Amino acid sequence: MIAHLIGTVGGAGHLRPAPGTWGSAVALPLGWGLHTLGGFPLLLVAGLAAFALGWWATIQMTAGKTDHDPSEIVIDEVVGQWIALAPLSYAAWDRGMDILVMWPGWIAAFTLFRLFDIWKPLWVGRADRRGDALGVMLDDVIAGVFAAIGVLVLAVLVHELVLR
Repeated sequence: MIAHLIGTVGGAGHLRPAPGTWGSAVALPLGWGLHTLGGFPLLLVAGLAAFALGWWATIQMTAGKTDHDPSEIVIDEVVGQWIALAPLSYAAWDRGMDILVMWPGWIAAFTLFRLFDIWKPLWVGRADRRGDALGVMLDDVIAGVFAAIGVLVLAVLVHELVLR
Protein backbone atom coordinates (compact mmCIF):
# COMPACT_ATOMS: atom_id res chain seq x y z
CA MET A 1 0.00 0.00 0.00
CA ILE A 2 2.68 2.54 0.98
CA ALA A 3 4.91 1.41 -1.89
CA HIS A 4 2.00 1.88 -4.29
CA LEU A 5 1.28 5.40 -2.99
CA ILE A 6 4.95 6.35 -3.36
CA GLY A 7 5.48 4.66 -6.72
CA THR A 8 2.35 6.14 -8.27
CA VAL A 9 2.86 9.50 -6.50
CA GLY A 10 -0.48 9.35 -4.78
CA GLY A 11 -2.21 7.80 -7.77
CA ALA A 12 -0.96 10.18 -10.47
CA GLY A 13 0.56 7.19 -12.25
CA HIS A 14 -2.94 5.91 -12.97
CA LEU A 15 -3.85 8.97 -15.03
CA ARG A 16 -4.16 8.28 -18.75
CA PRO A 17 -2.98 8.82 -21.37
CA ALA A 18 0.78 9.18 -20.89
CA PRO A 19 1.20 8.53 -17.15
CA GLY A 20 4.89 9.54 -17.33
CA THR A 21 3.90 12.97 -18.59
CA TRP A 22 1.33 13.24 -15.81
CA GLY A 23 4.02 12.29 -13.30
CA SER A 24 6.28 15.01 -14.68
CA ALA A 25 3.41 17.50 -14.56
CA VAL A 26 2.68 16.64 -10.91
CA ALA A 27 6.37 17.19 -10.14
CA LEU A 28 6.15 20.85 -11.16
CA PRO A 29 3.84 22.16 -8.42
CA LEU A 30 5.50 19.83 -5.91
CA GLY A 31 8.90 21.23 -6.90
CA TRP A 32 7.60 24.78 -6.67
CA GLY A 33 6.21 24.07 -3.21
CA LEU A 34 9.46 22.57 -1.99
CA HIS A 35 11.46 25.46 -3.41
CA THR A 36 9.08 27.98 -1.85
CA LEU A 37 9.32 26.30 1.56
CA GLY A 38 13.07 25.73 1.67
CA GLY A 39 14.78 26.84 -1.52
CA PHE A 40 17.25 24.74 -3.43
CA PRO A 41 18.49 22.83 -0.34
CA LEU A 42 15.01 21.45 0.35
CA LEU A 43 14.48 20.50 -3.30
CA LEU A 44 17.83 18.69 -3.25
CA VAL A 45 17.08 16.78 -0.03
CA ALA A 46 13.56 15.93 -1.24
CA GLY A 47 14.99 14.69 -4.54
CA LEU A 48 17.45 12.41 -2.77
CA ALA A 49 14.72 11.10 -0.47
CA ALA A 50 12.33 10.57 -3.40
CA PHE A 51 15.05 8.63 -5.24
CA ALA A 52 15.62 6.30 -2.27
CA LEU A 53 11.91 5.85 -1.58
CA GLY A 54 11.18 5.44 -5.28
CA TRP A 55 13.82 2.75 -5.65
CA TRP A 56 12.34 0.90 -2.66
CA ALA A 57 8.76 1.31 -3.95
CA THR A 58 9.74 0.11 -7.42
CA ILE A 59 11.35 -3.01 -5.94
CA GLN A 60 8.16 -3.69 -3.98
CA MET A 61 5.80 -3.01 -6.89
CA THR A 62 7.71 -5.13 -9.41
CA ALA A 63 8.59 -8.10 -7.16
CA GLY A 64 7.63 -11.33 -8.90
CA LYS A 65 6.41 -9.58 -12.04
CA THR A 66 7.82 -9.72 -15.57
CA ASP A 67 7.32 -5.99 -16.21
CA HIS A 68 10.24 -4.24 -14.54
CA ASP A 69 8.89 -0.76 -15.35
CA PRO A 70 5.08 -0.60 -15.20
CA SER A 71 3.68 2.66 -16.53
CA GLU A 72 1.93 3.50 -13.27
CA ILE A 73 5.28 3.95 -11.51
CA VAL A 74 5.97 7.67 -11.92
CA ILE A 75 8.08 8.52 -8.87
CA ASP A 76 11.05 8.24 -11.23
CA GLU A 77 9.57 11.02 -13.39
CA VAL A 78 9.17 13.21 -10.32
CA VAL A 79 12.84 12.75 -9.40
CA GLY A 80 14.00 13.38 -12.97
CA GLN A 81 11.81 16.45 -13.33
CA TRP A 82 13.15 17.90 -10.08
CA ILE A 83 16.69 17.42 -11.39
CA ALA A 84 15.71 19.28 -14.56
CA LEU A 85 14.35 22.12 -12.37
CA ALA A 86 17.45 22.20 -10.13
CA PRO A 87 19.32 24.92 -12.09
CA LEU A 88 16.28 27.19 -11.83
CA SER A 89 15.84 26.46 -8.14
CA TYR A 90 19.51 27.09 -7.42
CA ALA A 91 19.59 30.37 -9.38
CA ALA A 92 16.42 31.68 -7.71
CA TRP A 93 17.59 30.62 -4.24
CA ASP A 94 21.09 32.05 -4.75
CA ARG A 95 19.78 35.38 -6.01
CA GLY A 96 16.73 35.65 -3.73
CA MET A 97 14.39 35.70 -6.74
CA ASP A 98 10.88 34.40 -7.21
CA ILE A 99 11.42 31.14 -9.08
CA LEU A 100 8.32 31.73 -11.22
CA VAL A 101 10.05 34.71 -12.86
CA MET A 102 12.00 32.08 -14.77
CA TRP A 103 8.83 30.56 -16.27
CA PRO A 104 10.45 29.98 -19.70
CA GLY A 105 13.01 27.81 -17.92
CA TRP A 106 10.18 25.76 -16.40
CA ILE A 107 8.79 25.11 -19.88
CA ALA A 108 12.25 24.17 -21.14
CA ALA A 109 12.88 21.88 -18.14
CA PHE A 110 9.57 20.08 -18.62
CA THR A 111 9.91 19.75 -22.39
CA LEU A 112 13.56 18.66 -22.35
CA PHE A 113 13.00 16.16 -19.57
CA ARG A 114 10.06 14.57 -21.38
CA LEU A 115 12.09 14.50 -24.62
CA PHE A 116 15.06 12.73 -23.03
CA ASP A 117 12.84 10.39 -20.99
CA ILE A 118 10.91 9.28 -24.08
CA TRP A 119 13.80 9.27 -26.56
CA LYS A 120 16.24 7.59 -24.12
CA PRO A 121 19.53 8.61 -25.77
CA LEU A 122 22.93 7.29 -24.67
CA TRP A 123 23.12 6.50 -20.96
CA VAL A 124 19.39 7.03 -20.47
CA GLY A 125 18.66 4.01 -22.65
CA ARG A 126 21.50 2.02 -21.10
CA ALA A 127 20.08 2.58 -17.61
CA ASP A 128 16.59 1.68 -18.81
CA ARG A 129 17.86 -1.60 -20.29
CA ARG A 130 19.19 -2.73 -16.88
CA GLY A 131 15.79 -4.30 -16.37
CA ASP A 132 15.65 -3.68 -12.64
CA ALA A 133 14.30 -1.16 -10.13
CA LEU A 134 17.55 0.81 -10.07
CA GLY A 135 17.40 1.14 -13.85
CA VAL A 136 13.83 2.44 -13.59
CA MET A 137 15.06 5.25 -11.35
CA LEU A 138 18.42 5.88 -13.05
CA ASP A 139 17.10 6.41 -16.58
CA ASP A 140 15.02 9.33 -15.31
CA VAL A 141 17.88 10.68 -13.21
CA ILE A 142 20.09 10.74 -16.29
CA ALA A 143 17.29 12.23 -18.43
CA GLY A 144 16.92 14.89 -15.73
CA VAL A 145 20.65 15.64 -15.82
CA PHE A 146 20.52 15.97 -19.62
CA ALA A 147 17.51 18.27 -19.31
CA ALA A 148 19.22 20.36 -16.61
CA ILE A 149 22.24 20.79 -18.89
CA GLY A 150 19.86 21.81 -21.68
CA VAL A 151 18.19 24.35 -19.39
CA LEU A 152 21.60 25.85 -18.55
CA VAL A 153 22.65 25.99 -22.22
CA LEU A 154 19.37 27.65 -23.21
CA ALA A 155 19.67 30.16 -20.35
CA VAL A 156 23.17 31.13 -21.47
CA LEU A 157 22.04 31.47 -25.08
CA VAL A 158 19.03 33.60 -24.19
CA HIS A 159 20.91 35.82 -21.76
CA GLU A 160 24.00 36.26 -23.93
CA LEU A 161 22.46 36.44 -27.39
CA VAL A 162 18.89 37.64 -26.98
CA LEU A 163 18.77 39.78 -23.84
CA ARG A 164 22.07 41.52 -24.32
